[in-house]
Amino acid sequence: MSQQIHVAVIGAGPAGLAAAANAMAHGARVSCIDANDQPGGQYWRHRMEQPGEHPDSTGHHDWKTYLSLRAAFDQGIASGTLAYLPNTQVWMAQQQSDERITLQLTSTTAAVAQAPPSSFTADRLVVATGAYDRQIPIPGWDLPGVMTAGAVQALIKGQGVLAGQRIVLAGTGPFLLPVASNVSHAGGKVLGICESADLSGWLKHLKEPLAVPAKGVEGAGYAWDLLRHRIPYKRSTVITAIHGPDKVEAVSIARTDKSGAVIAGSEERIENVDCVGLGFGFTTQLELLTALGVDTHVDADGSLVADVDQFQATSRANILAAGEVTGIGGAALAVAEGTVAGYRAALGSGQTPQQSEVAKELKTISRHRAFARAMHQTHPVPDYWSGNLEEDTVVCRCEEVTAGQIIQARDELKAVDARSIKSTTRAGMGWCQGRVCGYAASCLATCGDKHEVFAQSIANTYKRPVSIPVPLGDIADLEDSPKE
Repeated sequence: MSQQIHVAVIGAGPAGLAAAANAMAHGARVSCIDANDQPGGQYWRHRMEQPGEHPDSTGHHDWKTYLSLRAAFDQGIASGTLAYLPNTQVWMAQQQSDERITLQLTSTTAAVAQAPPSSFTADRLVVATGAYDRQIPIPGWDLPGVMTAGAVQALIKGQGVLAGQRIVLAGTGPFLLPVASNVSHAGGKVLGICESADLSGWLKHLKEPLAVPAKGVEGAGYAWDLLRHRIPYKRSTVITAIHGPDKVEAVSIARTDKSGAVIAGSEERIENVDCVGLGFGFTTQLELLTALGVDTHVDADGSLVADVDQFQATSRANILAAGEVTGIGGAALAVAEGTVAGYRAALGSGQTPQQSEVAKELKTISRHRAFARAMHQTHPVPDYWSGNLEEDTVVCRCEEVTAGQIIQARDELKAVDARSIKSTTRAGMGWCQGRVCGYAASCLATCGDKHEVFAQSIANTYKRPVSIPVPLGDIADLEDSPKE
C-alpha cells in the first residue's frame, strides 16, 4: 500500500477550506495553516465562536457553502486526517531536491496558547493566501478614521464594531456595496458611495453577468439596501481631499469626466464624517509563490497573479494555487478552484484529475473568470488620480515619504523605477514593505497613473520581458539576486 500523501494548505478562506476538504475526500492527509484564529478567511470572517454554538451568519453570503466546508473541515480534525494550525504564519517556503516543500512557521502573535511546530515538510502545497485592499493616496488619507473598505467590513463581521457612525465609502468596484450594506445593518449611516467608474463599461459585457445569475441576485439585494437606507451612490465621483485637524471630519468630492479628470465646478463637501473607507480593488498576496519561483502574469486589473493550468497546478512541481492568488474573482470562484486544487494535490505524482469529476467546478471557474475580467475592465483604478495630490501628501505612511519627495527624486535624481524610488526616498522600507504604497510610488516614479505603467516600471527594474507588479517589499528580498 502506498504511503498517504501529505498536503499542506496555506489559508483557511473559501479556497483553502475547499482545497483541504477535497484533498481529504480523496485520501490525503492535510495540514492547514492560517494566520487567523478561526476558519473562514476574510469573506467568511465572523464573531469568535463559543463552544456548542453555531457561527453567526449575520451579513454573510453563501453561508450554506461555508457550513458544508466547515463540517468536512471539523470532521477531518476529529478523525485526525486534518492538522489545523490557526494563528500561524509561514515565513519561508523552500522546495527540496526531492520536490517536497518545507515550510518554516511561527505564531502570528505572542499570545498563542500553543506554539506551532517550527517547520514541517509536505508532499504537495496548495497556496490560498488571498488578497488585500489596494490603496492610492489622497490628501488627508493618513488622518485617524481613514481605513480600507475591507477593514471597515472586517470590524463589523469579526467584532460587531462600527468603525464610525457616519461613513463615506470611496474607490471603485462592487466590493463597496456589501461594505455599505454591512454598515447600514450594523446601525451606521453611509453618507455616500463614491464610485470612480461611470459603469458604462458593463454595456460591453452584458453576457458575463448573465452567465453567473447569482451575482445579479446579490447585486439586487445591495441595490435594495441602498434604496432602503437612502444611501447616495455617486458614479464618476472621487474623493479629492479628506479634512480634519487631528481626525476625519469632512471630505471633498468631485465629478470626473470620461478621461478621469476632475470636472471644474463639480466639487462638493460632505461634513460631519467620522470614518472614510477606501478601496480600489485588491492586491494578491503572492510573497510565498514568488519566493518559490512560480511563473506569474499581470491580470486585467494590474495585479500580479500566479499562472496555473486547468487543475490549479503552477509551473513548479507539487505546488498549486487557488483563489485570489490566481486572479481576483470572488468566493464562488475561489471555492471551485480550491476544490480542483485539493483533488489534484491528493493524487500521486504525474496523475491528473478526471475532468468528469470536476466538470462542474471547471465550468464555474470559466464563467466566473469571464465575469471577473469584465468587472476589472469596468472598474479600473481611476485615471489621473495623482492630479489630486499635494506636494505634502504622504504616500508611504510607514516612512512618511511625501508625493513631493518622490517626484523630486524622479525629476532630479532620475529615480524612475521602483528600486530607485526605494533607495532614494525610503518609500516601501517600512513595516508594510510597500504593500500599501508600492502601487502609488511606482506610478509616480514613472509619471503614470495606470497599472500598465506600474508593471512596466517593475519589469524595467528586473530587466524581464514581461510586466510583473510586485510590492516594493519583495524587491528588497531580491536586491542581491542576479539580473536576468
